[in-house]
Amino acid sequence: MSSFDTRHRTTLVDGREVFYREAGDPSRPTVVLLHGFPTSSHMFRNLMPALADEYHLIAPDHIGFGRSESPTVDEFDYSFDHLAEVTVSLLGQLGVDRFALYVHDYGAPIGLRIAAEHPERVTALITQSGNAYREGFTPFWDVLFAHAGDREAHEPAVRELLDVAATRWQYTHGVPDDRLDRIAPETWLTDQAGLDRPGNKEIQLQLFWDYQFNLDRYPLFQEYFRTHRPPTLVAWGRDDEIFGSAGAEAFAADLPDAEIHLLDTGHFALETHLDEIAGLMRDFLRRTA
Repeated sequence: MSSFDTRHRTTLVDGREVFYREAGDPSRPTVVLLHGFPTSSHMFRNLMPALADEYHLIAPDHIGFGRSESPTVDEFDYSFDHLAEVTVSLLGQLGVDRFALYVHDYGAPIGLRIAAEHPERVTALITQSGNAYREGFTPFWDVLFAHAGDREAHEPAVRELLDVAATRWQYTHGVPDDRLDRIAPETWLTDQAGLDRPGNKEIQLQLFWDYQFNLDRYPLFQEYFRTHRPPTLVAWGRDDEIFGSAGAEAFAADLPDAEIHLLDTGHFALETHLDEIAGLMRDFLRRTA
């Protein structure tokens, strides 16, 4: 098997099955890819082979997502603190000591916890709609923050975000008409299959509620940026209606050397701008990682 081929593996981490994709030669610099909601490492299926000639890439599925174990909310503490702990345990088990971090959506509060707590291990940051500033929140979040304050009253509205129409919208909004045909239907259908597993909607509702506590960590993340100045690449959809472009531009406040690129697309920029993002990453990582 070529080192450029992606390997699909499952291992036990803290007693739970964690699925991860791996590509590239482990002797080369490692990039850890952390996905967001409602997807999985599937979102990196094309990026990994595009970079595997120069880099070692690892993309896990968070517990409750993709092919990783999905215990019920009564069996597992679904919090971003806990998901970060599982990720650290996985990397330790795989012997990955230093790595660049690619974070998207939920991957940002998970990855930035790791970076802030273990700054010596992180060689660089790449963020694609991975928010770390309040400026990034759009009206999309109004119902989620209302749900955080009163779960019972707002749960019916929040459950609508778990339907297939909402999942498809996450992929298609903000995408120019001439690039819509790049988005394969299996993207949102694969994600929806995960959401539709018995008990998974309750998992997602718990994480929706827990997201409010990520904002309490923002000052810590921003202090990490100022103190450690990690080389940072921002590749963000200009028309993302979930994490707005103001969230991308906000990184410059604490990381004046951050390389910020607003792409003509929406939330899942890898689906429409794979070549552009892979090219930006290759140039950036050659200079940093």
